[in-house]
Amino acid sequence: MMDGRGAVRALRISMWVLIVVAVPVYVVWLVRVGYLTGQHRLPAGDVARWVPPVLLPPAAVLFCVMAGTTWWLSVVARTPSPLRGSWIAATLVFTAVASVFCGVAAVGDPDVSAGLLSAVVTGLGMAGLFFIPAAHSRELPDVARRRSADPGGPAA
Repeated sequence: MMDGRGAVRALRISMWVLIVVAVPVYVVWLVRVGYLTGQHRLPAGDVARWVPPVLLPPAAVLFCVMAGTTWWLSVVARTPSPLRGSWIAATLVFTAVASVFCGVAAVGDPDVSAGLLSAVVTGLGMAGLFFIPAAHSRELPDVARRRSADPGGPAA
């Protein structure tokens, strides 16, 4: 069995592996499917053709990292989770729906596999972006020790 330090190290390594693998794949995938969605689904000459590949990736990164930051700060401060707030949940839902929609709309003949692939890439990428603040935090060992010592405490 792992001691506390080894468990925290394994947690941090697994978070960084998720971040390093999933986030670049997700952002590049968003640019690609955003481009294809704009080119396939919007009329030629329409300026809005460039909106999905230009705005969706930065919006996804911003919304997910900011939601992860507010969640992590609430965990460190031992306050109720702000993820129950309507605006934070709305931004995450918007990001997920827009990502999956672009992934499905980008293919010529959308089917279940395109939807599943879009959902998996979106889920892993958003999770990686969400956990960047926690993986980078110096408080991770303290929070992990505190949470493991008090398993019946309030859920954050």
